[in-house]
Amino acid sequence: MKKEIHPDYHMIKVVMTDGTEYETRSTWGAAGDTMNLDIDPNSHPAWTGGGQHLIDRGGRLSRFKKKYEGLGI
Repeated sequence: MKKEIHPDYHMIKVVMTDGTEYETRSTWGAAGDTMNLDIDPNSHPAWTGGGQHLIDRGGRLSRFKKKYEGLGI
């Protein structure tokens, strides 16, 4: 491998939105820096599953339900 082309890999502290913190290795910042997260798995809907809605557009859902209502599933 070529020398001096890779970023420095060092320990940083990560602080979650709820205040919990942990140490990990990263190329972000400098050794000993603290990364404060604005969004994390505890607060973002992509991880918590919040805000999911089943929308019936153009009656597709209604037609599907009517077509397969007799299967007893």
